Amino acid sequence: MSLRAGTGEPSTDGAAPPPSSPPRAATEPPRRLRRPSGGAFVLLVVVGAFLLHGHGQGAKVDPTSLAEGSGRLQEFLADAFPPDLDRLRPILEALLVTFEMALLGTILGVAISIPLGVAAARNTTPNRLVYALSRGFISFCRTIPDLVWGLIFVVAVGLGPEAGVLAITVDVLGFCGRFFAEAIEEVDGGLLESGRATGASELAVIGGVVLPTCLPSFVATSMFALESSTRSSVVLGLVGAGGIGIELAVSMQLLRYDEACTVILSIFVVVLLVERVSSGVRRALI
Repeated sequence: MSLRAGTGEPSTDGAAPPPSSPPRAATEPPRRLRRPSGGAFVLLVVVGAFLLHGHGQGAKVDPTSLAEGSGRLQEFLADAFPPDLDRLRPILEALLVTFEMALLGTILGVAISIPLGVAAARNTTPNRLVYALSRGFISFCRTIPDLVWGLIFVVAVGLGPEAGVLAITVDVLGFCGRFFAEAIEEVDGGLLESGRATGASELAVIGGVVLPTCLPSFVATSMFALESSTRSSVVLGLVGAGGIGIELAVSMQLLRYDEACTVILSIFVVVLLVERVSSGVRRALI
C-alpha cells in the first residue's frame, strides 16, 4: 500500500502517484501606460522655448562672446592686481556706511516684522481681514526687488544712505514677516489655550507664550536677514543710496580696476565677517 502524494493518505491502487505539475508562473498584471506628468510637460515647453528663442535677439549664450569675454577678463585681472591702497581710508569709511545701512535697516525691519508676523499668523491674528491684509502686505514687500525699492526711495527722499536704509527695511519686512508668521503658527496650540485659560489678555499671551517660544527662530531669521542686507546694501549704492557701491561704480567707470579690486576685496571681508558672526549666533541658539 502506498501513500497519496502530498496528503499522507493511503492510495487505493498500487499505481505510482502521478508526477506533480510544475508551479504556474505568476502572471504580471498588465502595465498601464504612464501619462506624461505635468513636470515633464513644463520641461519640454521650457526647452522648446529656449531652442526657438535662441535664434532671436533675446537671452542667449554665444560661445564667440564667451571667448572674447575671457580675453577681456584676463586684461581686467592684469590691471586689477596688485590692488591700489592709496584710497584705502575713504573706501573703509564708505564700507562702514554700507554696514550701518544694512544694520539699521535690518533692525527696523525686524522690529516692524514682529507685530506684522503676529497679525499674519492664523493662531494670533485678530480676524480674517487683518490676516489677509497682513499677508498681502508681506507678499507685496517680498515680491518687489530691493534694487527697485532703492530707486523708489531715492526719488522719495533723495540720494544718500537714508534711501538705502528704507529700501533694506522694506526688503527685510518681506523676508522676516513671512518667516515670523510661519514660526508663530507652529507654536503648540495647547500652550496658547493654557495661557488664554488663565484669563490673560491676548497681548499677555503673545508676550508671555508666543514670543519666548519663537525667540530662537526669530533670532536665526534676523541673522539671515542681516547677511542678505549686507550684500544688498552694496548693490543699493550703485543706484545712489550711498555707501561702498558708489566707490565701486566710480572706480569701474574711470577704469581704475586696481582701485575697484580694493573695493571688492573689502566688501568680501566684511560680508565674510558678518556671515561668520551670524553663523556663530545661530549655532549658540539652535
